[in-house]
Amino acid sequence: MALLLACVSTLFFGAALITGKVALRTLDARSGAAISLPTGAVLFLIAAPFVLDLSGYVARAALLFALVGTFFPAAVTIITFESNQRLGPTLTGTISSTAPLFALVAAALLLGEHIPAKAAIASVGIVAGVALLTWKAAGARTAALSWSLGLPILGAVLRGLAHAVARAGLLLWPNPFAAGLIGYVVSSTAVLAVDRMPRANRMRRNKRAVAWFVLTGVINSAALLLMYAALARAPVAFVAPIVAAYPLVTVILSATVLREETFSVRKIVGAVLTVASIVYLVIR
Repeated sequence: MALLLACVSTLFFGAALITGKVALRTLDARSGAAISLPTGAVLFLIAAPFVLDLSGYVARAALLFALVGTFFPAAVTIITFESNQRLGPTLTGTISSTAPLFALVAAALLLGEHIPAKAAIASVGIVAGVALLTWKAAGARTAALSWSLGLPILGAVLRGLAHAVARAGLLLWPNPFAAGLIGYVVSSTAVLAVDRMPRANRMRRNKRAVAWFVLTGVINSAALLLMYAALARAPVAFVAPIVAAYPLVTVILSATVLREETFSVRKIVGAVLTVASIVYLVIR
């Protein structure tokens, strides 16, 4: 079940990068985050009376979920949108795919989780596969000269840390819905506060951009809930590498929907390596 949940989460995270890219054509990243995250929070709040089970409530777990919410998805969403706007979905996805490496380190340090050699090898394979799949040499050289390249790196670090801290909370209170609800409410409060700060590059909202960011919020919130459900059932070393393969979905959708990608031998090799690494990880 953890495998299925992680795989579907991967599909949703990959799709959200595409819808987010479309939305960012007419609205800035910070304003977009102030639409996307509250959308997810509202969905969680609407479902709470019917889904939330407080019978196993643990205060320490709730605090950990709230701690995660201060930076994931809040800061990670703003960083991802900003990086998506500056670097595009493929390069953003490429660098963001290094998140499992940080997740494995965080899980070992914070949870004392044993990291099997198999998980480490699979993580490296997935990162290498995604890099082959999405890397654009000319764009990479240009981006390397800009501080913008640091955005997805920071996002990957925070995403990896979120895996470990969320897993710690889920070990105390295995309630993925509560984790998502608390995290999204805290994150939404944070991004709405940031959005109210004055800035020079604020763009005027339009119906098209709002609709795309609402859709992105729906997809991302579903992806996060599924990822937490997977983390409630399996260790970080298993879930994080699978979820990190979401750029594979982004590239496929970018080629078929946005028409911004073309397939080549390098990309095919990258796709095969990514899938093979996941298969290697999940085969017992």
